[in-house]
Amino acid sequence: MPVTTQGEPDQWGSQDGSLTAAISDAMAKLMHEHAGRGPTESRTTLGKDLVVCVMSHALTKIEQTLVSHGKREAVLDTRRAVQETMRVDAIRAVHELTGRRVDAFLSANHIDPDLAVEIFVLGPLAEV
Repeated sequence: MPVTTQGEPDQWGSQDGSLTAAISDAMAKLMHEHAGRGPTESRTTLGKDLVVCVMSHALTKIEQTLVSHGKREAVLDTRRAVQETMRVDAIRAVHELTGRRVDAFLSANHIDPDLAVEIFVLGPLAEV
């Protein structure tokens, strides 16, 4: 299923949204590689020292079945484990795309609505 990515102009010089779209694509691809299914939508927002990627509709069929049978916590535990396994790849992707060091990586999931959020706190800009 194709992923809808949204790029926004940012203060880093990417007026056409190509940087935010590239980050969204990278996070959706990683989720697909690690979970077997990726999100149908992915949107990234950039701040001075912050990258936030929100992915929608990422639950697999079995996760949806588990949720419908009252196993929300099992799904959230599994999602946390998946995001932990993709940690190194996610940090590498954001570092390569932004040229900035990633000081912290945080993940969160929500069942209804079906959302996954990847947050990257970036190191300071290099002095020129």
